[in-house]
Amino acid sequence: MRDTLDVRELGRATLARQYLLERTALSAVDATRHLYGLQAQSPTAPYFALWTRLTGFGADQLSQLIEDGAVVRIVTMRGTVHAVTAEDARELRPWTQPIMDRDLRTNAQHAKALAGFDRDALESWSREHLEAAPSTLAALRPLLAERWPDRDPAALAHAVRDVLPLVQVPPRGLWGRSGQPVCTTLEHWTGSPLTEPDPERIVVRYLAAYGPATVADAQAWSGLTRLGEVFDRLRDRLRVFGGPDGVELFDLPDAPRPGGDAPAPVRILAPFDSVLLAHANRSRVLDDAHRRVLFTVNGIVKPALLLDGEVAGHVTMTSGRDGAVAEVTGFRPLSKRVMSEVATEVRDLLEFAHPGLEHDVRIAWN
Repeated sequence: MRDTLDVRELGRATLARQYLLERTALSAVDATRHLYGLQAQSPTAPYFALWTRLTGFGADQLSQLIEDGAVVRIVTMRGTVHAVTAEDARELRPWTQPIMDRDLRTNAQHAKALAGFDRDALESWSREHLEAAPSTLAALRPLLAERWPDRDPAALAHAVRDVLPLVQVPPRGLWGRSGQPVCTTLEHWTGSPLTEPDPERIVVRYLAAYGPATVADAQAWSGLTRLGEVFDRLRDRLRVFGGPDGVELFDLPDAPRPGGDAPAPVRILAPFDSVLLAHANRSRVLDDAHRRVLFTVNGIVKPALLLDGEVAGHVTMTSGRDGAVAEVTGFRPLSKRVMSEVATEVRDLLEFAHPGLEHDVRIAWN
């Protein structure tokens, strides 16, 4: 009979390797490498993700990595923007190319206009232009209209994002800076070619950061299908557990699994935090009843409050000349002791996000 993991044990195992049970002293680049994809639709989200996981993290640490090209902002898993190390990007971007190919075929807004387009010509033309002078895709539209007058330039600009591995170059993604997503190719920005993907290595890396996990979990994280074949090839190297719903859970034999009674301190997750998006079944940290509150209809994932290893509310931060305010909304009443712990963590977050301002923490519950 194989071992089983209940929901609480599963959650603690994932939080341990996400550095959410105990902050780690790893460097920002090493943590980014281990976490294997910091969700980055919001330019500041990777900074908050690292702050809640690392000791002594300063925003300048990640900004410098982005300026140096050691960490890049690029569309990878699920067809969304992630911050990953340049080395990982060179493998993950070609591995997730089927997601971009599918978008070209099925995108509701542009697929019809792109039917039968010359992909090779567009790829060659756009590569030449973006490597000569990084640009926003919107700025490419007049040039695309001139080159292909019979095509919708907006659809072609969207297709450029799918056919080329594009990175968003600084100042986009730098802390305290602003800027449109100006792009060039990953190969040009890093000075290195893409890497032939090794699906088995990628799945092992996923398990190291997000396991234990089912095949469906890995597919939800990546946006790809047919990963069961990869898990089957790895089976003899993995440990297999029974999950709460009877589905097979796979994990690395020596990965941390601290047990369901391991202490789980107060943590504030980043907007779009990857720990909330890396599994098909999110019950290890998020009750489905609260998902609609945390995940808005326009695709925003709010900063979540973790209590005892579970999402127990969300946090909204605002700032102005008079100071910075964090409003914590719990899903249930909190004791005075817990409110004190939450207030301490949130004040530390405000100090990170808005140093030098007056801070105000407000806690309520639905």
